[in-house]
Amino acid sequence: MSVKKMDALQTSLSESDPKQDLTSKECETTNFRNNSHSVRILEELKSLRKNEVLCDIRFETDDGCTTFGHKNVLMAASPYFRAMFKSRKIGKTGNNAVNIKKLDSTILELLLDYIYTGEIMVTKENVQVLLLGANLLQLDFVSGTCTEFLQKQLDASNCLSIRRFADLHNCTELLSSSETFIKKHFLDVVKSVDFLSLSSEDVVKMISCNDLAVPLEENVFECVIKWVKHDLDQRKDFLPELMEHVRLPLLASRPDVLNIVVEEHLLKNSPKCKDYMYEAIRFNLLKSVQRFTISQTIRCKPRQFGDSQKVILMFNRSDTSPKCYTEWYDPVTKLRENALGLKECREFAGLAVIRDQFVFAVGGVNGSSSKSVSMLDVSSQSPSWVPMVDMLVSRKRLGVGVLGDSIYAVGGHDGNNALNSVEVFDVSTQKWRMVSSMTIVRRDFGVGVLNNLLYAVGGSDGKWCLKSVECYDPTLDTWTPVAEMSVRRHGVGVGVLDGLLYAIGGYGNKKYLKSVEVYRPSDGVWSSIADMEICRSCPGVAVLDGLLYVFGGEKESSIVDTVEIYNPNTNTWTLERLSRNDVHIYGGVVVDRPLNFMY
Repeated sequence: MSVKKMDALQTSLSESDPKQDLTSKECETTNFRNNSHSVRILEELKSLRKNEVLCDIRFETDDGCTTFGHKNVLMAASPYFRAMFKSRKIGKTGNNAVNIKKLDSTILELLLDYIYTGEIMVTKENVQVLLLGANLLQLDFVSGTCTEFLQKQLDASNCLSIRRFADLHNCTELLSSSETFIKKHFLDVVKSVDFLSLSSEDVVKMISCNDLAVPLEENVFECVIKWVKHDLDQRKDFLPELMEHVRLPLLASRPDVLNIVVEEHLLKNSPKCKDYMYEAIRFNLLKSVQRFTISQTIRCKPRQFGDSQKVILMFNRSDTSPKCYTEWYDPVTKLRENALGLKECREFAGLAVIRDQFVFAVGGVNGSSSKSVSMLDVSSQSPSWVPMVDMLVSRKRLGVGVLGDSIYAVGGHDGNNALNSVEVFDVSTQKWRMVSSMTIVRRDFGVGVLNNLLYAVGGSDGKWCLKSVECYDPTLDTWTPVAEMSVRRHGVGVGVLDGLLYAIGGYGNKKYLKSVEVYRPSDGVWSSIADMEICRSCPGVAVLDGLLYVFGGEKESSIVDTVEIYNPNTNTWTLERLSRNDVHIYGGVVVDRPLNFMY
C-alpha cells in the first residue's frame, strides 16, 4: 500500500465515530476463521527465506554450501533449533553463522524446506540419511514418514541390513518392525547373503527367539550348520553356543531327521554338542512313558509365533469322504487348514484339553469302542492320534470336563440307557476310576468348569428335555443341584468366560433355540443375554482372547455352517460364514498353535 493511501485510511479512521452502530440489534458476535491463513503465512515465509529477506541465521555445511533461515520459524518447528538458539548468543555479537557437521547440504535443505512447507520428498536413495537428519533435528513427522517408507520396503533380502541400520542409529520403531519381519519370514531370510555375514551374536539373538516362525525345528538346525560351514575355520568354535538354542529334543522324535543330526561330523567333534544330542534322545525315551509328567526345558518346547499363539481345533462331519475330519482355525487371520483326522468318527464324543497341548476325544463311537479314548499332542513334530486307556463304561453323547490334570467323563448314553455315572482319568497314573454319580441321568448336555467345580447343564433324561443344573465338588465327591435355567435345553452348548457359565442354544419346548443365558455363581441365578443370530443345537463352544466362539450345530434337520462370536463387553454377537455348506461342526477346542499350522 502506498504512503498516500495509508494516510487517507488513517484520516478516514480518525473521522469516523467508533460508537456508531452499523449493525442491527439482533446481530450476534461471530467468530470467523480463515482456514487458508496459516498456509499463506508459510508461503510468504518460504518466499522471504528464498530471497534472504530478514533471515537472521546462516547454516554452513562441511561440503562448502550455505543456506539461510529465520530463527523464530526454526525454533517453532524443531526442539533441536530451540535448544541451539537459546544456548548460544547467535546474532547478538554478529555471530549468526552455524556449522552443521552431521548433515550434508542436500539433506539440510530438504529438512529446512519441510519446516517452511510441511512437505517432504522421500526416495529409496535418500531415506536413510533423511531419517538420520530428521532424528537429529527432532522432526517427528519426517522421522515417522521415513520409518514407514522403510517398513514398506522390508523384504527377505534387505531386512537384516535395515535392522542393523536401525540398531546402529537407535531407531526403535524401525528396529522393532524389522525384527518382527525377520521372525515372521525366517525361512526366507536365512537364504539371503546377509544371513551368512551375520556375527555369531546376531545368529544367537535370532535363533533364541521363542516366537520364531519355523514349522519344523530342523529348519533352525540347518541354518546353523549352513552359517558355520560358510567360514568353518573361523566359526566352528561358535557351534556349541549356537546349538544351545536349537531345540534338538523336537528333532529326536523323528528318526529320519535324528539320523541326519547324529551323523553331522561337526557335532561329533564337539563334546558339548554331544551332550545336547544325548539330552534330546533321553527326553524322547522318557516322553514315551512319561508323556504328561516329564519336566521340560525351553529346548523341549515348540516355538510359538503369530498374532495369537492359540488356535481352535474344529471337529467336523461331512456328507462326503472323509466323513469325520478336523481343521485348525485361527480366529485372528481367519485361516483354516486341514488337521490330522481321527481314525474313527467320534461325532458323539466328549472333547477335552490338558495344558493347551493334549487333546482328548472321549467315547462317542458306536458299539463297544465307545469306551475308547484317543489323544493328540499338538506340540509334536509328527502329530498323530494315539489310543489311551479305555473308560470303564461305554459312553456317547456325554459331557467332559477338566480339573487340573484330571479328565471327567460324565453321564451320556451307553447304547441302551441314559447314564448318571461319572468316572475320572488321572493322567499321572493313566487310570480311570469311578466317582459319585449325578443326581439324575443326563445325555446331550453341557459341562463347564468354574471355580474348580464341575457343572452339568441341561440335556435330556431320555424322555424329557431338562433345565436343571447340578454341581460337582471334587474335594467332597458330591453333586449338588443349583439354580435351574429359565428354559429347557437339550443339546445345549456350554462355555466359561470371565467367571461366568454360559448356556447356549439347544432344543427345548419343541423348537430350536438361539437364546443364551448366563449363570453367576456369586448370586446363584441365571440371567438372559443377547440372542444369537441363528438357532443352534449341539454346537461346539470355545473361549479365546476374551471372546466366546460358537461353532456349527444343527437346526430344523439342517446343519449350520457358521460361527458366532460373543463379546461380553458389548453384549453382541458377530456372525461369520465358514464357506463349506456340507460340513457339520460338532466341536471345537482351544490349543497352542501347532508346529505345522500355516503362518
